[in-house]
Amino acid sequence: MKEVMKELMDLQVGKVLEQEPLANHTTIKIGGPADLFVEPSSIENLEKTMKIIKKYNLKWRAIGRGSNLLVSDKGIEGVVIKLGAGIDHLEIDDDVIKVGGGYSLVSLATQISRKGLSGMEFAGGIPGSVGGAVYMNAGAHGSDISKILVKAHILFEDGTFEWLSNEEMEFSYRTSVLQKKRPGIVIQAVFKLEKGNREEIVAKIQENKNYRKETQPYNYPCAGSIFRNPLPQYAGRLIQEAGLKGHRIGGAKISEMHGNFIVNAGNATSEDVLALIQHVKDVILEKYGVKMETEVEIIGRK
Repeated sequence: MKEVMKELMDLQVGKVLEQEPLANHTTIKIGGPADLFVEPSSIENLEKTMKIIKKYNLKWRAIGRGSNLLVSDKGIEGVVIKLGAGIDHLEIDDDVIKVGGGYSLVSLATQISRKGLSGMEFAGGIPGSVGGAVYMNAGAHGSDISKILVKAHILFEDGTFEWLSNEEMEFSYRTSVLQKKRPGIVIQAVFKLEKGNREEIVAKIQENKNYRKETQPYNYPCAGSIFRNPLPQYAGRLIQEAGLKGHRIGGAKISEMHGNFIVNAGNATSEDVLALIQHVKDVILEKYGVKMETEVEIIGRK
């Protein structure tokens, strides 16, 4: 890794760190070290980084703002690329916007609401980056990313880049083609919005932010929703009815505010969280015959 690190630093691709704890880069504050951690300062430098990764045939994965992510205590093998500063550009052309994958989703929703553009009100309060939101088709309040995306610029596992249309993204509930069929990460996205009443749009964004604050435990480190809703049921409601709110394993606890959130209540490990996830799955299956599936992405060394 020393040789790889030297090449990346010589190319001045951005921030390059060895054995960087991923707990510093996830919203639940859990995760062991990455062998090598790179935060490219531009899309051009991301391309340079990928060339080095391919040259040395290294394992790699990308992260955004670290929400919806549970990283193993043993860390991640290979290179972790963080899409952040440098890949967070924003261009607004009438009712079409082009935005970098590293841009904060909440900030984007707030920014465009002030310009009287409608379509992202649902994103008020959703943590994470634009790239992560497109990757998992993030949504709330009856809408989601698939309703507004025109196309997305994707970096695939083999290091190639390609624009995919909305149809090619194959969106469904909290999923896209990028998760299994064509693994990749979102570098940029183009959204088509609608012009509307600025005051009404801003008010709706604020209402959705307030709802999140009142109903979800962001006063503790957490990863967002842990389980997909097993529609027509709701994960949080099933967990609450099963009496699991407040249940704790080690430093991981099911939030008393919302059943579909596991919080880091103090020095939680990924093993604590995984054990709690399994406990919830077992109880809900036994009580209701419902098989729970995780929405949070679980990555890293076993």
